[in-house]
Amino acid sequence: MAERQRQAAPDAVMGRIGQVVMLHHGGDREEARDRFLGLWAEIGENGDPLHRCTVAHYMADTQDDPADELAWDLRALSAAEELSDERLAGHDGALAVRAFYPSLHLNLAADYVKLGRCDAARTHLHRARGAAGTLGDDGYGDGIRAAIARLERRLATEAPTNSPPEPGPPEGPGGETLGPPRRRS
Repeated sequence: MAERQRQAAPDAVMGRIGQVVMLHHGGDREEARDRFLGLWAEIGENGDPLHRCTVAHYMADTQDDPADELAWDLRALSAAEELSDERLAGHDGALAVRAFYPSLHLNLAADYVKLGRCDAARTHLHRARGAAGTLGDDGYGDGIRAAIARLERRLATEAPTNSPPEPGPPEGPGGETLGPPRRRS
């Protein structure tokens, strides 16, 4: 009974993360970065994998340096690998661990493009495409699939396979961002 009540109770940390995400989406990137760092310190390197994955996933978006963005996205992937579907069921029964991977790998692919590491980008883009079947037929899933296709096209035209990697701008042709849309909390 107590376990069921604990699972039904709102996750206060996820609520706080959602507030910081809204702050970031409202345009206060620096304040969001500071608050995410505070949450990260509070959660700790060995804290709840869902909390670590979520903070790192969004913290990456607040970074100015592509190498820092990559480091945070790698932290998010590492934490996701520790997650279980049971843990997610305690937060939101609609989530499944495997549904995290298309976005996480797409973010890493976009990071590697920004750093001019096209082979690494292709590896993660391939993983994102392979995991995309777990996405729903909704706006979020459609957005991830569209972002995968955009990045595939960009890599095919700007850095064909076996060509030397060229660093590219952080945005794709037409100004669209390379990474996936972030699910708003």
